[in-house]
Amino acid sequence: MASNSHNIPIIDISSFLNETDKISVAQQVFKGCENIGFLIISGHGIPKHVISNAFTASKAFFNLSQSDKNLYHPATPSQQRGYHAFATRGLAYTLGNDAPPDLRETFFLGPLNDHRKYYEALPGAKGAYAPNIFPTAPEGFSLALRDIYRHYQQLSEDILRIFATALSLDEYFFSNLIQRHFSILSSHHYPALSTPPAPGQMRTGAHTDFGAITILAMTHSSGGLEVLMPDETWCPVRPKENQLVVNLGDMMALWTNGLWKSTLHRVANPKELHDNSSDRQTIGYFMHPDYNAIIDTIPTCINEQRPKIFAPISAGEHIARKIKASHEGTN
Repeated sequence: MASNSHNIPIIDISSFLNETDKISVAQQVFKGCENIGFLIISGHGIPKHVISNAFTASKAFFNLSQSDKNLYHPATPSQQRGYHAFATRGLAYTLGNDAPPDLRETFFLGPLNDHRKYYEALPGAKGAYAPNIFPTAPEGFSLALRDIYRHYQQLSEDILRIFATALSLDEYFFSNLIQRHFSILSSHHYPALSTPPAPGQMRTGAHTDFGAITILAMTHSSGGLEVLMPDETWCPVRPKENQLVVNLGDMMALWTNGLWKSTLHRVANPKELHDNSSDRQTIGYFMHPDYNAIIDTIPTCINEQRPKIFAPISAGEHIARKIKASHEGTN
């Protein structure tokens, strides 16, 4: 296990995936999840062209006129589908912080498989499995996002197998909980600014992620992802080419009884707000289990020194609370 200058673990997971040394990878992952909750991974198996195509196509979409992009906004403002305009959502609100909305625009994609009929008896699930919005322009945009979604989906399943092994569980412990997942792909664009931000306004306010795990690819620019380290300092996260960032979400902290960390992070403002070098993109995948999956403490994470501290909650209810909070602060 290597690390960058601020000790965010850099882990090659290929020896787990090719089954030559599963235990070593699992041990490295356990340590990183316990100490920080953020990892940089290589050997993940996603081809470079899948990621680069998604970035290129996303940039072409975000370069469309505002009126053209607005055609793909969902009917329900809080729904994570389609296009959401610049500064219309704020993640700091999910922690109850009063802060201006985030300085980014986003295109969301939900599950590619249609599970609406399976969950039709659960009214709350309707939004989680809402149909996707697929723009007809620019050419190739929708196809590129579907492609990277499928690759991220497979990688998330692989990472959960690593997590299960690291937690001394059966390798496929999580598999039955993600058969009808409602994971979200988000393509974010952080443009150079034409006007100064409001006091306290950031590219993305400090927050923890909602789901089980997040997988993130990013372009490099001034002003980027920062993680709050155990010593209360903010550490920049700078993966190299073909490396991905993986971080734990709130569900994994619940599952592990707080043994593993769901860590505060943010996207900082660049020093030169108006410079084109600050233009930034990220494409993330937020693994959400099945809507009715119960997030309850894993038995291997309970002992006399660490009694159970979290009440069970369904994945759907947990995510719904967070999404509602993230939108309430932008009205």
